Amino acid sequence: MATTPLTDKTSLRARGRAERQSELNRRADGTRRPWWSSTLARVVMVVLSLLFLLPMYWMIVSALKSDEELAQFPPTLLPQTWEFENFLHALNAMPFLQFFLNSSIITVSVVILSVLSNFVVAYGFACIEWRGRDTLFYVVIATLFLPFPVTLIPMFDFWSSLDLVNTLFPLIIPAAFGSAFYTFLLRQFLLQIPKDMLNAARVDGAREWTILWRLVFPTSLPALTTVAIFAAVASWNDFMGPLIYLQDQSVQTLSIGLQAFRSVNAQDVSFNQLMAASFLVILPLLILFFIFQRYFIRGITIGGFK
Repeated sequence: MATTPLTDKTSLRARGRAERQSELNRRADGTRRPWWSSTLARVVMVVLSLLFLLPMYWMIVSALKSDEELAQFPPTLLPQTWEFENFLHALNAMPFLQFFLNSSIITVSVVILSVLSNFVVAYGFACIEWRGRDTLFYVVIATLFLPFPVTLIPMFDFWSSLDLVNTLFPLIIPAAFGSAFYTFLLRQFLLQIPKDMLNAARVDGAREWTILWRLVFPTSLPALTTVAIFAAVASWNDFMGPLIYLQDQSVQTLSIGLQAFRSVNAQDVSFNQLMAASFLVILPLLILFFIFQRYFIRGITIGGFK
């Protein structure tokens, strides 16, 4: 039997190590993204960010310009004279504080009711086994495709029969009965909760209500925060609901107030004051988003439950 000399074995091992290292380097080079790929991605993100920020920038700049400067063409990128008085005129053009109070009452009530009601419903669909659960859930999801005008007249007749039109209740009470979208969002989050943890709590004698509020609720804060922000934005910007149910000026909201601002000045619209009023209307939502953006992003990703 022929034997391989020691020098030949050493050279073969060295050649093998070199080939393996070359293969690893080739794989590493193949999986590493080229430098221009990350640069291009950053450029695209910057351009898209500027496009999304452009309306906000134009609204703020227009709110700080004078009437003469707004009429100039081509328009200036920055105000030549900063007219901060436009914000004061916008506040005096309508009962801003009354509208702000009405919008705040509706939004806070809707957020609280939406979070509580949808959380309880989603817990029943995600964490409790019962016959017909999935079928009923699909029926609830199907209501997402129900057009709003279909329910408009029946709902108005219902609230009118209760003599609650021209009050804030038609805009608040429906939130207590849940929303298909919010229920779906919370259910997807609650499905990630380990069933063994829930079963262990049940074996220890904990009731469903105790598990719901002491075990599941603290771990669901990111998803609940997301639902709260969605509900706050939808309620604060709602225009059709207040337009249909609120007729007296004393109960109207900021979204209706902006429309009234334009109607009163239909012949001579002061766009700088209108932009100033619009910025003041969306300012609470911007503050809300920047405060809770961390929870909002975590709730959107919905994947951090371990």
